Amino acid sequence: MSDVISVVLPDGSTRDLPPGATGGELAAAIGRGLAKAAVAVTVDGAERDLSEPLSDGARVAVITDGTEAGRHILRHSTAHVLAQAVTDLWPGARYAIGPPIENGFYYDFELPGGTHFSDDDLGRIEARMWEIIAADQPFTREEHSVAEGLELFADQPYKVEIIEGVDAADSDRAEGVGAAGVSAYRNTDSFVDLCRGPHVPSTGRLGHFRLQKVAAAYWRGDERRPQLQRIYGTAWESKAALEEHLHRLEEAEKRDHRRLGAELDLFHFPVELGGGLVVFHPKGGLVRKVMEDYSRAEHEKAGYEFVFTPHLAKSTLFEISGHLEWYAEGMYPPMELEGGTYYPKPMNCPMHILVYKSRQRSYRELPLRLFEFGTVYRFERSGVLNGLLRARGFTQDDSHIFCTPDQLAPELADLLAFVLRLLRAFGLEEFEAELATRPEKFVGEPDEWDVATDALRHALDAAALPYVVADGEGAFYAPKIDVHVKDAIGRRWQVSTLQVDLQEPQRFDMEFVGSDNARHRPYMIHRALFGSIERFFGILLEHYAGAFPTWLSPVQVALLPVRSDHQPYAEEAAGALRQAGLRVDVMAADEGLGSRIRKAKLEKIPYVLVVGDEDVAAGTVGVNAREAEQVRRGVPLGEFRAAVAAEVAAHAPTP
Repeated sequence: MSDVISVVLPDGSTRDLPPGATGGELAAAIGRGLAKAAVAVTVDGAERDLSEPLSDGARVAVITDGTEAGRHILRHSTAHVLAQAVTDLWPGARYAIGPPIENGFYYDFELPGGTHFSDDDLGRIEARMWEIIAADQPFTREEHSVAEGLELFADQPYKVEIIEGVDAADSDRAEGVGAAGVSAYRNTDSFVDLCRGPHVPSTGRLGHFRLQKVAAAYWRGDERRPQLQRIYGTAWESKAALEEHLHRLEEAEKRDHRRLGAELDLFHFPVELGGGLVVFHPKGGLVRKVMEDYSRAEHEKAGYEFVFTPHLAKSTLFEISGHLEWYAEGMYPPMELEGGTYYPKPMNCPMHILVYKSRQRSYRELPLRLFEFGTVYRFERSGVLNGLLRARGFTQDDSHIFCTPDQLAPELADLLAFVLRLLRAFGLEEFEAELATRPEKFVGEPDEWDVATDALRHALDAAALPYVVADGEGAFYAPKIDVHVKDAIGRRWQVSTLQVDLQEPQRFDMEFVGSDNARHRPYMIHRALFGSIERFFGILLEHYAGAFPTWLSPVQVALLPVRSDHQPYAEEAAGALRQAGLRVDVMAADEGLGSRIRKAKLEKIPYVLVVGDEDVAAGTVGVNAREAEQVRRGVPLGEFRAAVAAEVAAHAPTP
């Protein structure tokens, strides 16, 4: 037997180690800093515990705590500590699943005697978790047969169900169940959890966490199954990272679009309408109109043609499109009318296809770019509704482009550049993208998928847009690009989608007459730029914390006369500003000036103008700008009007 093994590091170099050396020992051999930051390793692409011996020739990478993969492991391990603390404090508690999620983790429980957690219990649980962490208990991996696993977890029915579903979903295999048996991690003799791993070496490696809230959750997400109690938490690699995240959460709470929508009188969700359906108030409707007008003008200049389609259609349309076969559970229930079955439309694309097919098309007409602000309806489950960000009725800025095969790549490149330009116009600057490729279950031919995927990749390269490949994440009928933006506090939002559809042209037998007088099949591109008007409105509202830029603000200028005898001049000044196209509100002197200024500030109006005796005499205004530290007094009205009109005009549609 050799007295040395050699492993390959990510940079291609090799490292010699004694036989039986572990991932942790490899990290220590490379450096003390790496050993301190290490939480696990990947061995030939598979994640493994630091305590697992390495084999000769293995390709090994050390996973550190500051990476997304490392944080995933920290959070998973902290979830185990949470489950141990709960079972210590509530003997007989049943624990279900506890996965890491974005920025945190959760664990689902069923407490004995039907008792429930309260928010006050989180402090007790955290205290017990700190004791477990201080004890520096090792995470010890165990392998068991299915029969042994069933015996080990005999008093935990949710774990038993997972084990009994050996051939079930991948989510169960993530819990440590596979055809060869089950894996588990033990912290002490009294606590063991079903898990695939890996985990940090010991509980002492944890500690920068916070439990956040208690919520209800159905087992397996099925409302017909038992309702469990879910505890959410967050965990990070350092105190600084935890505090930074908690600060972001505080900022996010201040920016919550639902709260701002009520405070700024923009919209609300009436209970009389049912969940997920919004009504916009005059101010919110005005912002929405400005958004839509800007978009329409830009689309018109870019060669799009406007169409309008109804809100519902007979079932026949959705049978041809495949929605009733593939998407029925996301659609509203049907209506039986005059012997026909009708559905509210979940998507606009089938109706745009009908526009295309209304007559024979020639290659000279292509690319044909159809555009609509089309309202669609999707019956999202109540548990996933989230204000404007996830609604049941919403309006998509939907475009469908029909083109020849040789037009596909340049059309996608131009389209992506158009998307990014419009997003920048709304103040969003940081973009990332995902290229979602062919899933395991798909329709069509692989070579068609390759053509579409290559065209999307060409568009991303032409735009110099950073992107990652989401292998297998495309829809069953097409690959796509998802464009993500970062907002003012660093959150990532998915907005625009570009999708090459390989199937709808075939399902609807779409054709065009080519230059050879033969009939050919067009390519179809789906594109939603904002995603939906409602969702994009919500994203912008949170991005700007309600303080929309001047060109988008429902009220751009508030005029405040100091006394009632200054009212005529204020009205005259307001008229002059309105003639310049500005949106102005005169706040009459029926309460104190200070109170009115505070009200205007709370409404986040960009410019608050105060006029008194000197202004009336000189034709000036006092300018209190939202972004300025000091008030400017005695500003000529004409000068102010010209400056703000120019500011707004700078965001007008490009010529």
